[in-house]
Amino acid sequence: MLASIAIVFPIFALIALGYGVRRGRFVDDGLGETLSRFVFIMAIPALLFSTLSRSDLPDVQPWAYWGAYFFALAVVWAIADLVARFFFADSHAGAVVAGFTAGQANLVLIGIPLVLSAYGEAAAAPLFLLIGIHLPITLTVATLFLEGRQTSWRAIFLKLVRHPIILAILAGAAMRMSGLDLPGPVWRTLEILGGAAVPCALVATGIALHRYGLGGDWRRPALITVLKLVVQPLIVYVIVFHVITLPPVWAATAVLLAACPTGINAYLLAQSYREGVALASGGVFLTTVMAMLTTVIWLAILGTPG
Repeated sequence: MLASIAIVFPIFALIALGYGVRRGRFVDDGLGETLSRFVFIMAIPALLFSTLSRSDLPDVQPWAYWGAYFFALAVVWAIADLVARFFFADSHAGAVVAGFTAGQANLVLIGIPLVLSAYGEAAAAPLFLLIGIHLPITLTVATLFLEGRQTSWRAIFLKLVRHPIILAILAGAAMRMSGLDLPGPVWRTLEILGGAAVPCALVATGIALHRYGLGGDWRRPALITVLKLVVQPLIVYVIVFHVITLPPVWAATAVLLAACPTGINAYLLAQSYREGVALASGGVFLTTVMAMLTTVIWLAILGTPG
């Protein structure tokens, strides 16, 4: 347990630092937004590109790995959607936002530092393989549910292919397959830029949490929190350790990523459609706060993969 706390503490300490400096009015929301843009547009893409282009991918078929993760995501999404419709009498759009908030995870800002801190470079391949398809799948499904027949596939495609993280993953994979190399100073520049990704991402998350807050209704965010931090990783755990066979690090990475709190994209989606904004805001806030405890527990359960 102490080892798990040692892994989690620096991550959530930086989130708390970001929250504290914003609450103390040393910075404003504008700095958090600027920091987030820097992380998404420059720092994280540099980290992804440099890691993927030089990593050795093991001979593992990712289909079972992906299937376990997205099956659990679909289950909690469906539960949250149905509860929102039939228990809280939400609109169709509000129910979709509830499902998206329960299923979608903050794999970039929290998942990357958490998994790399816990399992190191051995987890880079399963980590980035999931990050590469997580956003395209969840965002596309949510858009289809919200817009139905009026969905613009062209708009979805353009949004995805222009996303800096997806571009970095594709570029890193292409570089690795090509066998080409870059000059040493270029790699060093990318390493310095990528090194800023983790601390900046975590501080930006803390600043953002101050703006979102829990709001007045705690019941829905509480439901989202249980589904996101307990049910989803539990389903993945059962599948990857008792149903299918995966390398130990891959199995542990799948569980730990499933245990990540809700990502800020849930709030952005709700805001863009003007539905379920309070739910998404509360879900992002409460899952991130409670993840300080639940990730310690999951790390203790998973132990050190062989």
